[in-house]
Formats: sequence, structure tokens, C-alpha cells
Amino acid sequence: MPSAISTDVLIVGAGVAGLWLNARLRRQGFSTVLVESATLGGGQTVKSQGIIHGGAKYALHGALTGASEAIADMPRRWREALAGDGELDLSGVRLLSEAHYLWSPGTLAGNLTSFFASKAVRGRVDQVKGDQLPPALQDKRFKGKVYRLAELVVDVPSLIQRLADLAGDGLLAGQNIEPWLEGGVLVGLKVDEREIRAQRIVLSAGAGTAALLEALGLSQPAMQRRPLHMIIAKGPGLKPLYAHCLGGGTKPRITVTTHPAADGQWVWYLGGDIAEAEGVAREPAEQIATAQKELGQLLPWIDLGTVQWATLRVDRAEPLQTGLTRPDNAFLAEQGRLLVGWPTKLALAPDFADRVINALQRDGIQPGHQAPLPALPKPPLGVPAWEQLLP
Repeated sequence: MPSAISTDVLIVGAGVAGLWLNARLRRQGFSTVLVESATLGGGQTVKSQGIIHGGAKYALHGALTGASEAIADMPRRWREALAGDGELDLSGVRLLSEAHYLWSPGTLAGNLTSFFASKAVRGRVDQVKGDQLPPALQDKRFKGKVYRLAELVVDVPSLIQRLADLAGDGLLAGQNIEPWLEGGVLVGLKVDEREIRAQRIVLSAGAGTAALLEALGLSQPAMQRRPLHMIIAKGPGLKPLYAHCLGGGTKPRITVTTHPAADGQWVWYLGGDIAEAEGVAREPAEQIATAQKELGQLLPWIDLGTVQWATLRVDRAEPLQTGLTRPDNAFLAEQGRLLVGWPTKLALAPDFADRVINALQRDGIQPGHQAPLPALPKPPLGVPAWEQLLP
């Protein structure tokens, strides 16, 4: 049987929430072990679009919402970390775009007037024209308007790699996770029969958290899944574009981010309203045809003739909300030494870490003096969906 381990904080789930928290704790002197049953960031994290939202997306109807307030400070915190002088040193992580854009293809001035007057975007939105436009929109046939948001887009694979580097010797690949009880009290976990004792245990395994709670004999906190049906396009005619295309409603009609493929081509990763309710109900071929029609109408100058297409179904795992609505903040619930949570969005990983660290401070949990960890089997890095679906 593998040797037992004692650590300050044991984290299960190495998506962005677990990885960010792990790096924060280690920087503060805590010993940690971070367990992952599959690949690092391989669940929702590597399937995200990499946008570090600042709230503008949630204020398209002109009102300041709880979501826009909660997330407003995230771009600043990420920028500081990416510059190497924030709560983490993320220097070396590839930045795909210094800004995300709002793109109005026609005359949608009506629903934008109240939006630009809202506190959520005041001082953080500027109209751009000419050579300031994203490359994909620099065509004489483009008649819409484009606004630059103070939000950025990160390359998620390089983010996962950097956070994995910051994890040092504390990453552990483990399949079978069981509770370790003493006198009926949870004191740690058994991971592939290796006993790991911890002052606190954090479950941050996204969609896998429900099964972990069941293994621990718990039914709360309850989890919800909100599905997406994303579209992936790869081809030599695609040019960089990071933008929400506005429709007539309160959600972006389509959200486009652009990512580098291993073969040197650009990949467009498409979400927004097209990937939600009606998109989820479509079969892959119908979803691709819908995307082709949308892009053909919005960007007729882009050559889609040699583009490869695929779709990807993603389940966003979150704490259960009334009516399956999207939570505004990161979420954390506490049960003794067990902490359970979801970050809700990639951008809110710092918020999730704050909540865990605040709970540790409130309970007087301090870094202990732990023995060096033995050599542990390491989980591999997650691979972007387009490298698997469109090699």
C-alpha cells in the first residue's frame, strides 16, 4: 500500500478552480495535494473560450445586474497576474487578445443606448474603426459598429501549464477516491488506497463533484448542469476575431474566439445564444449548418469553403439555482472540514480561491510543518477539443 500523506489542504479536481486555489495556497505557505482523476483542466476549463469577462455581457439590456457587479474586478486581477505582479505569477501565459469586442452587425442602436449608459460599462467601452478593427472585420463590406471592451482572452492550454508548474510536487493522478473516517469523522481521503490526511478538503471537480459527494454519503450542495452545444471551425481563410455579435435580445447572438491549432491554422470557437437552448436541441449536422448560415450572413467576405467543422457538447456544472439560472458568483459550501464549490466561470477562479482562503482564515487554519511529499503519479495536461476533433 502507498505511504500515507499529511497535508494542510487536499483539493480534488484540477480544473482552473482547483489549480488557481492550489497555487494561491502554496504561495501563502500551505502544503497542498491536488488530485485529478483525468487530465489537468480537461473538463470545463479547456472547453472554455478563455474570455476574462468583466460584466459587460450581462448588462446588454441596460441594467446593472448582480453578475456584472460580481465579476467587474476580474479583468484587473487577471491582468496583474499575467504581468507577474498579481496574486499569482502567470507571466508566460499566452494572451490571445488584449481586448474582447462587442460587434453590432447592423442598426441595433435601440438596445445599445441603455447599455452604453449603464454603470457596468461606463469608462470601459470604446468604439473602434479602420485598422483598429479585429482582422476578420477589416473589410470594406463591413457596415456595423465595433466597441472594444476592457476584457482579455487567454490561451487556456498555456494557463493550465503554468498553473501546473506552480503546483510543484503536489499533483496526484488518482482514480478511486473514498472517505477516510476516524470515529465517524472525515479526516481525509483515500486516493487509490493512499491515505491523505488534511486540515481541510476542497472539492472543486466541476461535474465530477456530484459523484464525489455521493461517495462521501452527502446529497448537498446540489448541482445543476446547464448544457451548451459549441461549434468549432478550422481553416486557412479564418482571421482572428474575439467578439460578441449582438442580436436583438439580451444575450450575444454569437460569441467568437480564435485559437491557434497545432498545425498553424486558426480555429474559431463559437458560443453565445447559438450554443444555448435551441442549439442544444440540434443534432451536430444541423448545428453546423446553422453556424454556416449565420457566419455567411454576418461575414460574407470570409472564405468558408475549405473550413473543417465539428461541434462539442459542454455541461456547465454549477450549484443548483431556482429555474436553472446562472449563478452570479463563485460558490462555496462548508461541512466541517469539507469545502465544496464551483467557480461558475473561468474568470471567477480568483473569487473561488478568495472564498476558500477566507474560510481557512476564519477557522484559524495555519500552514503546518509537513514532511516532503513522496514522488506521486502526475495527471497529464488536458488537450483542446479541436486537436481531438479536427486534427
